Amino acid sequence: MKKNMGKVDRIIRTVVALALGALLITGRVHGILAIVLGVVAGAFLVTSLIGVCPGYLPMKFSTRKPLAPAKK
Repeated sequence: MKKNMGKVDRIIRTVVALALGALLITGRVHGILAIVLGVVAGAFLVTSLIGVCPGYLPMKFSTRKPLAPAKK
């Protein structure tokens, strides 16, 4: 699968996932909200690690910079 996430997008998702994880670990959120935030944090972490966001695919959207053409 072709990567469609840029460096800044991946960093932001990782930071958000870690912040949500901290909320869960410290017990600041409970119940269904904790489950939803845990799933979101997990999805953000996985997508930032692999560099592919499935939500971007149908729209053919990418935050990744295009590769520079090869020099001859």
